[in-house]
Amino acid sequence: MFANRREGLALALPAAIFAILLFLVPVAILLSEAFRTDDGWTLSGYVEFFSKPLNRTVFFRSLKLGILVAGTAAVVGYAAAFAIVGLGPTARGRVFGLVVLPLMISPVARTYAWIVILGRTGIVNDAIVGLGLSDTPIRLLFTETAVYLGLLQLFMPLMIIALVSAMENIPSDVIPAARVLGASWLQVFIRIILPLTREGLVIGGTLVFTGALTAYITPAILGGSKVLMLETLLYQRVNVANDFVSASVIAMILMVMSFSANLVLKRIATARR
Repeated sequence: MFANRREGLALALPAAIFAILLFLVPVAILLSEAFRTDDGWTLSGYVEFFSKPLNRTVFFRSLKLGILVAGTAAVVGYAAAFAIVGLGPTARGRVFGLVVLPLMISPVARTYAWIVILGRTGIVNDAIVGLGLSDTPIRLLFTETAVYLGLLQLFMPLMIIALVSAMENIPSDVIPAARVLGASWLQVFIRIILPLTREGLVIGGTLVFTGALTAYITPAILGGSKVLMLETLLYQRVNVANDFVSASVIAMILMVMSFSANLVLKRIATARR
């Protein structure tokens, strides 16, 4: 028994070393750069970052859009996942394939599709002018709404996939039994579906929130310089200002926000257990 264990450890050790070198070492370097200056180890980089109004605006905008995208994806994702799970095996596979299909398309291509939709000569403005709602096209690009829509379309499939996987584990007779006993659909969702799918919500919420925070292409194209996000600000600090200290601070903030979102969602998931 012990010989087999030692043999297993010997086989797993190279993989563990590789994982440490690939993941933990870069994180350790990031941590050191985020707290180190010419004067030694200090929090001055964070104080300086949050002392600037632009940085505070970008931080709270990123947090707000991340929460809005994750929240909307959860609401729409539950409805979509419930409908998908209720289909037959063949139809479920086809619809699920349509949900996964956008993930196979380049984010750049999907983002430029929103330019066609939201541009001054795009589909939405053509409809607005054609219906007489406005004499001239309105500005839809380079707004928070455009970034929100682009991020939502980009990451919602991750939420649906996570919730479908969780809902498939709910016994098929639980919801009909609750309905027979007089529970409303709201009660069924709060007392049955939500508790039994919390793990899926934690996974999907973490993926969507983190993805919305760390996405670069979509905010850069749909938001431009008018709607900066933390990731686009990070790009500017590295490639334009050559300020690696501020870039390390922003990267650390993104990491803390992602881990915090996961911890908050886990806390919510286990709150009533």
